Amino acid sequence: MSERDANLWAEFVKALKQEVVPALGCTEPISLALASALAARHLGKQPERIEAWVSANLMKNGMGVTVPGTGTVGLPIAAAVGALGGDADAKLEVLKSLTLEHVQSGKRMLEEGKVKLGVADVPNILYAEACVWHGEEYARVAIADAHTNVVAIEHNGEVLLKRDLSQRQPVEQYDIDGATARDVYDFAMHAPLEMMYFIHEAAVLNGALADEGMSGRYGLHIGATLQRQIEAGLLSEGLLSRILTRTTAASDARMGGATLPAMSNSGSGNQGIAATMPVVVVAEHVKADQERLTRALVLSHLIAIYIHTRLPRLSALCAVTTASMGAAAGMAELLNGGYPAVSMAISSMIGDLAGMICDGASNSCAMKVSTSAGSAYKSVLMALDGTRVTGNEGIVAHDVDVSIANLGKLAYDGMAQTDTQILRIMMHKS
Repeated sequence: MSERDANLWAEFVKALKQEVVPALGCTEPISLALASALAARHLGKQPERIEAWVSANLMKNGMGVTVPGTGTVGLPIAAAVGALGGDADAKLEVLKSLTLEHVQSGKRMLEEGKVKLGVADVPNILYAEACVWHGEEYARVAIADAHTNVVAIEHNGEVLLKRDLSQRQPVEQYDIDGATARDVYDFAMHAPLEMMYFIHEAAVLNGALADEGMSGRYGLHIGATLQRQIEAGLLSEGLLSRILTRTTAASDARMGGATLPAMSNSGSGNQGIAATMPVVVVAEHVKADQERLTRALVLSHLIAIYIHTRLPRLSALCAVTTASMGAAAGMAELLNGGYPAVSMAISSMIGDLAGMICDGASNSCAMKVSTSAGSAYKSVLMALDGTRVTGNEGIVAHDVDVSIANLGKLAYDGMAQTDTQILRIMMHKS
Protein backbone atom coordinates (compact mmCIF):
# COMPACT_ATOMS: atom_id res chain seq x y z
CA MET A 1 0.00 0.00 0.00
CA SER A 2 1.30 3.48 -0.86
CA GLU A 3 1.78 6.14 1.78
CA ARG A 4 -1.01 8.17 0.14
CA ASP A 5 -3.45 5.27 0.40
CA ALA A 6 -2.52 4.57 4.03
CA ASN A 7 -3.10 8.20 4.98
CA LEU A 8 -6.32 8.40 2.98
CA TRP A 9 -7.73 5.22 4.48
CA ALA A 10 -7.12 6.60 7.97
CA GLU A 11 -9.00 9.77 7.00
CA PHE A 12 -11.88 7.70 5.58
CA VAL A 13 -12.25 5.94 8.93
CA LYS A 14 -12.27 9.30 10.72
CA ALA A 15 -14.94 10.57 8.31
CA LEU A 16 -17.17 7.56 8.89
CA LYS A 17 -16.84 7.78 12.66
CA GLN A 18 -17.61 11.50 12.70
CA GLU A 19 -20.42 11.58 10.15
CA VAL A 20 -22.21 8.25 10.73
CA VAL A 21 -23.58 8.63 14.26
CA PRO A 22 -26.90 7.97 16.03
CA ALA A 23 -29.42 10.82 16.11
CA LEU A 24 -32.83 10.96 17.77
CA GLY A 25 -35.17 13.14 15.73
CA CYS A 26 -34.60 15.63 12.92
CA THR A 27 -31.15 17.08 13.49
CA GLU A 28 -32.08 20.76 13.07
CA PRO A 29 -34.57 20.91 16.00
CA ILE A 30 -32.23 18.57 17.88
CA SER A 31 -29.39 21.06 17.45
CA LEU A 32 -31.50 23.73 19.14
CA ALA A 33 -32.54 21.27 21.84
CA LEU A 34 -28.86 20.56 22.47
CA ALA A 35 -28.09 24.28 22.78
CA SER A 36 -30.95 24.57 25.30
CA ALA A 37 -29.76 21.57 27.29
CA LEU A 38 -26.21 22.91 27.46
CA ALA A 39 -27.47 26.36 28.47
CA ALA A 40 -29.68 24.85 31.19
CA ARG A 41 -26.69 22.94 32.58
CA HIS A 42 -24.65 26.15 32.78
CA LEU A 43 -27.61 27.96 34.37
CA GLY A 44 -27.80 25.31 37.09
CA LYS A 45 -31.41 26.13 37.92
CA GLN A 46 -34.83 25.24 36.58
CA PRO A 47 -35.38 27.27 33.37
CA GLU A 48 -38.40 29.58 33.58
CA ARG A 49 -38.29 31.07 30.08
CA ILE A 50 -36.30 30.66 26.89
CA GLU A 51 -35.22 32.93 24.07
CA ALA A 52 -33.93 31.19 20.96
CA TRP A 53 -32.54 32.30 17.61
CA VAL A 54 -31.75 30.18 14.58
CA SER A 55 -30.40 30.75 11.08
CA ALA A 56 -32.87 30.99 8.21
CA ASN A 57 -31.87 27.55 6.95
CA LEU A 58 -32.34 25.98 10.35
CA MET A 59 -35.71 27.72 10.69
CA LYS A 60 -36.72 26.21 7.35
CA ASN A 61 -35.70 22.72 8.41
CA GLY A 62 -37.29 22.90 11.84
CA MET A 63 -40.70 24.40 11.19
CA GLY A 64 -42.64 21.33 10.13
CA VAL A 65 -41.07 18.31 11.82
CA THR A 66 -42.33 16.39 14.85
CA VAL A 67 -39.96 16.41 17.82
CA PRO A 68 -39.56 12.84 19.18
CA GLY A 69 -41.52 12.00 22.29
CA THR A 70 -43.57 15.20 22.21
CA GLY A 71 -46.17 14.70 19.49
CA THR A 72 -45.60 18.37 18.70
CA VAL A 73 -44.15 20.07 15.63
CA GLY A 74 -41.52 22.78 15.49
CA LEU A 75 -38.51 24.44 17.07
CA PRO A 76 -40.12 25.99 20.19
CA ILE A 77 -40.99 22.62 21.71
CA ALA A 78 -37.47 21.38 20.92
CA ALA A 79 -35.99 24.35 22.79
CA ALA A 80 -38.33 23.82 25.75
CA VAL A 81 -37.88 20.08 26.28
CA GLY A 82 -34.16 20.36 25.60
CA ALA A 83 -33.85 22.85 28.46
CA LEU A 84 -36.13 20.92 30.81
CA GLY A 85 -35.07 17.34 30.20
CA GLY A 86 -32.28 17.18 27.65
CA ASP A 87 -29.12 15.17 28.22
CA ALA A 88 -26.41 17.72 27.48
CA ASP A 89 -23.79 15.00 27.04
CA ALA A 90 -25.75 12.96 24.51
CA LYS A 91 -25.20 15.23 21.48
CA LEU A 92 -27.67 14.28 18.74
CA GLU A 93 -29.47 11.95 21.16
CA VAL A 94 -30.06 14.84 23.56
CA LEU A 95 -33.76 13.98 23.96
CA LYS A 96 -33.35 10.26 24.61
CA SER A 97 -34.22 10.57 28.32
CA LEU A 98 -37.33 12.76 28.08
CA THR A 99 -40.15 11.95 30.47
CA LEU A 100 -43.84 12.74 30.21
CA GLU A 101 -43.33 15.39 32.89
CA HIS A 102 -40.65 17.11 30.79
CA VAL A 103 -42.95 17.14 27.77
CA GLN A 104 -45.95 18.44 29.71
CA SER A 105 -43.84 21.17 31.32
CA GLY A 106 -42.45 22.14 27.92
CA LYS A 107 -45.91 22.43 26.42
CA ARG A 108 -47.00 24.62 29.35
CA MET A 109 -44.07 26.94 28.65
CA LEU A 110 -45.27 27.29 25.07
CA GLU A 111 -48.88 27.90 26.12
CA GLU A 112 -47.77 30.58 28.58
CA GLY A 113 -45.65 32.36 25.98
CA LYS A 114 -42.40 31.64 27.77
CA VAL A 115 -40.54 30.43 24.66
CA LYS A 116 -39.58 33.07 22.08
CA LEU A 117 -38.06 32.15 18.72
CA GLY A 118 -36.54 34.37 16.05
CA VAL A 119 -34.28 34.31 13.00
CA ALA A 120 -30.67 35.22 13.83
CA ASP A 121 -28.75 37.73 11.72
CA VAL A 122 -25.63 35.60 11.35
CA PRO A 123 -23.47 34.55 8.38
CA ASN A 124 -23.70 30.87 9.28
CA ILE A 125 -26.00 28.58 7.32
CA LEU A 126 -26.43 26.38 10.40
CA TYR A 127 -26.87 28.30 13.64
CA ALA A 128 -28.84 27.64 16.83
CA GLU A 129 -28.74 29.77 19.98
CA ALA A 130 -30.63 29.29 23.24
CA CYS A 131 -30.72 31.64 26.21
CA VAL A 132 -32.44 30.16 29.26
CA TRP A 133 -33.53 32.26 32.23
CA HIS A 134 -34.34 31.80 35.92
CA GLY A 135 -35.40 35.15 37.30
CA GLU A 136 -32.64 37.57 36.31
CA GLU A 137 -30.03 34.84 35.91
CA TYR A 138 -29.31 33.41 32.48
CA ALA A 139 -27.06 31.17 30.43
CA ARG A 140 -26.59 31.28 26.68
CA VAL A 141 -25.17 28.68 24.29
CA ALA A 142 -24.73 28.95 20.53
CA ILE A 143 -24.03 26.17 18.02
CA ALA A 144 -22.83 26.85 14.46
CA ASP A 145 -21.64 25.19 11.24
CA ALA A 146 -22.33 21.65 12.48
CA HIS A 147 -25.15 20.33 14.62
CA THR A 148 -23.05 19.82 17.77
CA ASN A 149 -20.33 22.47 17.27
CA VAL A 150 -20.55 24.86 20.23
CA VAL A 151 -19.21 28.34 19.41
CA ALA A 152 -20.39 30.46 22.36
CA ILE A 153 -21.15 30.00 26.06
CA GLU A 154 -22.12 32.84 28.40
CA HIS A 155 -23.35 32.78 32.01
CA ASN A 156 -24.66 35.88 33.75
CA GLY A 157 -22.43 38.14 31.69
CA GLU A 158 -19.32 36.00 31.96
CA VAL A 159 -18.11 34.83 28.55
CA LEU A 160 -16.90 31.25 28.86
CA LEU A 161 -16.42 30.59 25.14
CA LYS A 162 -16.61 32.81 22.08
CA ARG A 163 -15.54 32.09 18.52
CA ASP A 164 -15.63 34.52 15.61
CA LEU A 165 -18.67 33.58 13.50
CA SER A 166 -17.44 35.60 10.53
CA GLN A 167 -14.39 33.33 10.30
CA ARG A 168 -15.94 29.93 9.75
CA GLN A 169 -13.77 27.23 11.25
CA PRO A 170 -13.83 23.78 9.67
CA VAL A 171 -15.71 21.36 11.90
CA GLU A 172 -14.61 18.25 10.04
CA GLN A 173 -11.96 16.31 11.92
CA TYR A 174 -10.86 14.56 8.75
CA ASP A 175 -9.39 15.53 5.39
CA ILE A 176 -10.63 13.78 2.24
CA ASP A 177 -10.30 16.76 -0.10
CA GLY A 178 -7.86 14.95 -2.34
CA ALA A 179 -9.94 11.78 -2.60
CA THR A 180 -11.83 10.48 -5.63
CA ALA A 181 -14.84 8.20 -5.94
CA ARG A 182 -12.45 5.46 -7.03
CA ASP A 183 -10.44 5.94 -3.83
CA VAL A 184 -13.63 5.46 -1.81
CA TYR A 185 -14.46 2.30 -3.75
CA ASP A 186 -10.98 0.83 -3.28
CA PHE A 187 -11.09 1.49 0.46
CA ALA A 188 -14.52 -0.11 0.86
CA MET A 189 -13.50 -3.18 -1.13
CA HIS A 190 -9.98 -3.78 0.19
CA ALA A 191 -9.47 -2.22 3.62
CA PRO A 192 -9.30 -4.68 6.54
CA LEU A 193 -12.71 -5.46 7.99
CA GLU A 194 -11.61 -4.44 11.47
CA MET A 195 -11.39 -0.85 10.19
CA MET A 196 -15.09 -0.77 9.33
CA TYR A 197 -17.02 -3.30 11.42
CA PHE A 198 -18.78 -0.51 13.32
CA ILE A 199 -20.89 0.37 10.28
CA HIS A 200 -23.22 -2.55 11.08
CA GLU A 201 -24.98 -0.43 13.68
CA ALA A 202 -26.46 1.58 10.79
CA ALA A 203 -28.32 -1.50 9.59
CA VAL A 204 -29.53 -2.28 13.11
CA LEU A 205 -30.79 1.22 14.00
CA ASN A 206 -32.30 2.12 10.64
CA GLY A 207 -33.76 -1.36 10.24
CA ALA A 208 -35.56 -0.92 13.57
CA LEU A 209 -36.94 2.42 12.34
CA ALA A 210 -38.19 0.72 9.17
CA ASP A 211 -39.97 -1.93 11.22
CA GLU A 212 -41.54 0.76 13.40
CA GLY A 213 -42.60 2.79 10.38
CA MET A 214 -44.36 -0.19 8.83
CA SER A 215 -46.88 0.01 11.68
CA GLY A 216 -48.43 2.91 9.80
CA ARG A 217 -48.61 5.18 12.86
CA TYR A 218 -46.13 7.83 11.73
CA GLY A 219 -45.97 10.76 9.34
CA LEU A 220 -47.60 10.13 5.98
CA HIS A 221 -47.25 6.35 6.55
CA ILE A 222 -46.03 5.98 2.97
CA GLY A 223 -44.18 2.72 3.53
CA ALA A 224 -47.23 1.08 5.11
CA THR A 225 -49.45 2.47 2.35
CA LEU A 226 -47.23 1.00 -0.36
CA GLN A 227 -47.34 -2.36 1.41
CA ARG A 228 -51.14 -2.28 1.52
CA GLN A 229 -51.23 -1.51 -2.20
CA ILE A 230 -48.98 -4.51 -2.85
CA GLU A 231 -51.45 -6.67 -0.94
CA ALA A 232 -54.31 -5.10 -2.92
CA GLY A 233 -52.61 -5.91 -6.21
CA LEU A 234 -52.05 -2.27 -7.22
CA LEU A 235 -48.26 -2.56 -6.86
CA SER A 236 -46.12 -5.54 -7.72
CA GLU A 237 -44.16 -7.41 -5.07
CA GLY A 238 -40.46 -7.41 -5.88
CA LEU A 239 -37.05 -6.03 -5.01
CA LEU A 240 -37.89 -2.44 -6.01
CA SER A 241 -41.07 -2.40 -3.93
CA ARG A 242 -39.20 -3.80 -0.91
CA ILE A 243 -36.53 -1.10 -1.29
CA LEU A 244 -39.20 1.59 -1.42
CA THR A 245 -41.40 0.32 1.42
CA ARG A 246 -38.65 -0.33 3.96
CA THR A 247 -36.60 2.78 3.18
CA THR A 248 -39.65 5.04 3.21
CA ALA A 249 -41.09 3.46 6.35
CA ALA A 250 -37.90 4.29 8.24
CA SER A 251 -38.23 7.92 7.16
CA ASP A 252 -41.94 7.94 8.08
CA ALA A 253 -41.05 6.88 11.61
CA ARG A 254 -38.17 9.28 11.95
CA MET A 255 -40.05 12.34 10.69
CA GLY A 256 -43.24 11.34 12.50
CA GLY A 257 -41.65 11.49 15.96
CA ALA A 258 -40.76 7.87 16.74
CA THR A 259 -38.59 7.65 19.84
CA LEU A 260 -35.97 5.52 18.14
CA PRO A 261 -32.58 6.82 16.96
CA ALA A 262 -31.60 6.88 13.32
CA MET A 263 -28.05 6.27 12.20
CA SER A 264 -27.35 9.59 10.52
CA ASN A 265 -25.02 10.58 7.72
CA SER A 266 -23.52 14.08 7.39
CA GLY A 267 -25.77 15.43 10.13
CA SER A 268 -29.05 14.01 8.83
CA GLY A 269 -31.06 10.99 9.89
CA ASN A 270 -32.87 10.85 6.57
CA GLN A 271 -29.54 10.83 4.76
CA GLY A 272 -28.43 7.97 6.97
CA ILE A 273 -31.62 6.05 6.22
CA ALA A 274 -31.28 6.70 2.49
CA ALA A 275 -27.69 5.45 2.51
CA THR A 276 -28.52 2.36 4.57
CA MET A 277 -31.86 0.74 3.86
CA PRO A 278 -31.68 0.15 0.07
CA VAL A 279 -28.30 -1.53 0.61
CA VAL A 280 -29.68 -3.71 3.42
CA VAL A 281 -32.67 -4.80 1.32
CA VAL A 282 -30.53 -5.71 -1.69
CA ALA A 283 -28.07 -7.54 0.56
CA GLU A 284 -30.94 -9.63 1.91
CA HIS A 285 -32.12 -10.30 -1.66
CA VAL A 286 -28.74 -11.62 -2.84
CA LYS A 287 -28.13 -13.40 0.49
CA ALA A 288 -24.91 -11.46 1.05
CA ASP A 289 -22.72 -12.55 3.93
CA GLN A 290 -21.67 -10.14 6.67
CA GLU A 291 -18.48 -9.08 4.93
CA ARG A 292 -20.26 -8.16 1.67
CA LEU A 293 -22.92 -6.21 3.56
CA THR A 294 -20.26 -4.41 5.61
CA ARG A 295 -18.28 -3.36 2.56
CA ALA A 296 -21.42 -2.28 0.67
CA LEU A 297 -22.58 -0.16 3.62
CA VAL A 298 -19.15 1.43 3.96
CA LEU A 299 -19.15 2.19 0.23
CA SER A 300 -22.63 3.71 0.44
CA HIS A 301 -22.03 5.87 3.52
CA LEU A 302 -18.58 7.00 2.45
CA ILE A 303 -19.71 7.93 -1.08
CA ALA A 304 -22.53 9.93 0.56
CA ILE A 305 -19.99 11.72 2.78
CA TYR A 306 -17.62 12.29 -0.14
CA ILE A 307 -20.38 13.94 -2.18
CA HIS A 308 -21.74 15.93 0.78
CA THR A 309 -18.32 17.46 1.49
CA ARG A 310 -18.72 19.17 -1.91
CA LEU A 311 -22.06 20.72 -0.79
CA PRO A 312 -23.09 23.29 1.82
CA ARG A 313 -24.06 21.75 5.17
CA LEU A 314 -27.62 22.99 4.56
CA SER A 315 -28.91 24.28 1.23
CA ALA A 316 -31.83 24.34 -1.17
CA LEU A 317 -30.59 21.05 -2.61
CA CYS A 318 -32.22 18.02 -0.98
CA ALA A 319 -29.26 16.00 0.31
CA VAL A 320 -31.31 12.81 0.53
CA THR A 321 -30.59 12.66 -3.20
CA THR A 322 -26.83 12.61 -2.64
CA ALA A 323 -27.09 10.09 0.20
CA SER A 324 -29.04 7.88 -2.20
CA MET A 325 -26.17 8.13 -4.65
CA GLY A 326 -24.20 6.33 -1.97
CA ALA A 327 -26.94 3.70 -1.82
CA ALA A 328 -26.71 3.31 -5.59
CA ALA A 329 -23.00 2.58 -5.20
CA GLY A 330 -23.64 -0.02 -2.51
CA MET A 331 -26.42 -1.70 -4.49
CA ALA A 332 -24.34 -1.73 -7.69
CA GLU A 333 -21.53 -3.51 -5.87
CA LEU A 334 -23.88 -6.09 -4.32
CA LEU A 335 -25.27 -6.79 -7.79
CA ASN A 336 -21.73 -7.44 -9.06
CA GLY A 337 -21.45 -4.31 -11.18
CA GLY A 338 -18.05 -3.25 -9.83
CA TYR A 339 -16.69 0.27 -10.01
CA PRO A 340 -17.91 0.92 -13.60
CA ALA A 341 -21.53 0.41 -12.51
CA VAL A 342 -20.96 2.50 -9.38
CA SER A 343 -19.70 5.52 -11.33
CA MET A 344 -22.35 5.15 -14.05
CA ALA A 345 -25.21 4.95 -11.53
CA ILE A 346 -24.04 8.06 -9.67
CA SER A 347 -23.77 10.00 -12.93
CA SER A 348 -27.29 8.98 -13.93
CA MET A 349 -28.68 10.05 -10.56
CA ILE A 350 -27.06 13.46 -10.89
CA GLY A 351 -28.80 13.76 -14.25
CA ASP A 352 -32.08 12.65 -12.67
CA LEU A 353 -32.32 14.34 -9.26
CA ALA A 354 -30.09 17.43 -9.33
CA GLY A 355 -33.04 19.84 -9.11
CA MET A 356 -34.86 18.37 -6.10
CA ILE A 357 -35.30 21.11 -3.52
CA CYS A 358 -35.21 20.98 0.26
CA ASP A 359 -38.27 22.84 1.52
CA GLY A 360 -37.69 22.06 5.17
CA ALA A 361 -37.79 18.94 7.28
CA SER A 362 -41.30 17.49 7.49
CA ASN A 363 -43.27 14.30 7.01
CA SER A 364 -43.08 14.86 3.25
CA CYS A 365 -39.33 14.19 3.40
CA ALA A 366 -40.29 10.53 3.24
CA MET A 367 -41.63 11.19 -0.27
CA LYS A 368 -38.21 12.51 -1.30
CA VAL A 369 -36.56 9.49 0.32
CA SER A 370 -38.83 7.22 -1.72
CA THR A 371 -38.15 9.10 -4.96
CA SER A 372 -34.40 9.04 -4.38
CA ALA A 373 -34.33 5.33 -3.51
CA GLY A 374 -36.29 4.60 -6.68
CA SER A 375 -33.89 6.68 -8.76
CA ALA A 376 -30.94 4.88 -7.20
CA TYR A 377 -32.23 1.43 -8.11
CA LYS A 378 -33.26 2.54 -11.59
CA SER A 379 -29.80 4.01 -12.17
CA VAL A 380 -28.16 0.80 -10.99
CA LEU A 381 -30.26 -1.28 -13.39
CA MET A 382 -29.28 1.05 -16.23
CA ALA A 383 -25.61 0.76 -15.27
CA LEU A 384 -25.79 -3.03 -15.18
CA ASP A 385 -27.12 -2.81 -18.74
CA GLY A 386 -24.27 -0.49 -19.75
CA THR A 387 -26.39 2.68 -19.92
CA ARG A 388 -25.94 6.02 -18.15
CA VAL A 389 -26.63 9.73 -18.48
CA THR A 390 -23.60 10.85 -20.45
CA GLY A 391 -21.27 13.81 -20.24
CA ASN A 392 -23.06 15.34 -23.21
CA GLU A 393 -26.20 15.97 -21.13
CA GLY A 394 -26.86 18.78 -18.67
CA ILE A 395 -24.53 19.20 -15.70
CA VAL A 396 -23.31 15.61 -15.95
CA ALA A 397 -19.70 15.21 -17.09
CA HIS A 398 -17.93 12.22 -18.59
CA ASP A 399 -16.01 11.77 -15.32
CA VAL A 400 -18.06 11.04 -12.19
CA ASP A 401 -15.89 13.22 -9.92
CA VAL A 402 -16.40 16.19 -12.24
CA SER A 403 -20.15 15.49 -12.20
CA ILE A 404 -20.08 15.57 -8.40
CA ALA A 405 -18.12 18.85 -8.46
CA ASN A 406 -20.69 20.33 -10.84
CA LEU A 407 -23.47 19.33 -8.45
CA GLY A 408 -21.60 21.15 -5.69
CA LYS A 409 -21.35 24.30 -7.79
CA LEU A 410 -25.10 24.14 -8.38
CA ALA A 411 -25.79 23.85 -4.66
CA TYR A 412 -23.33 26.56 -3.59
CA ASP A 413 -23.72 29.14 -6.33
CA GLY A 414 -26.89 28.36 -8.24
CA MET A 415 -29.46 27.74 -5.50
CA ALA A 416 -28.87 30.52 -2.96
CA GLN A 417 -31.80 32.58 -4.25
CA THR A 418 -33.92 29.43 -4.42
CA ASP A 419 -33.30 28.85 -0.73
CA THR A 420 -34.33 32.41 0.12
CA GLN A 421 -37.53 32.10 -1.89
CA ILE A 422 -38.42 28.74 -0.31
CA LEU A 423 -38.19 30.22 3.19
CA ARG A 424 -40.16 33.29 2.13
CA ILE A 425 -42.96 31.10 0.82
CA MET A 426 -42.95 28.93 3.95
CA MET A 427 -43.02 31.88 6.35
CA HIS A 428 -45.93 33.57 4.59
CA LYS A 429 -48.30 30.73 3.84
CA SER A 430 -51.87 31.55 4.81
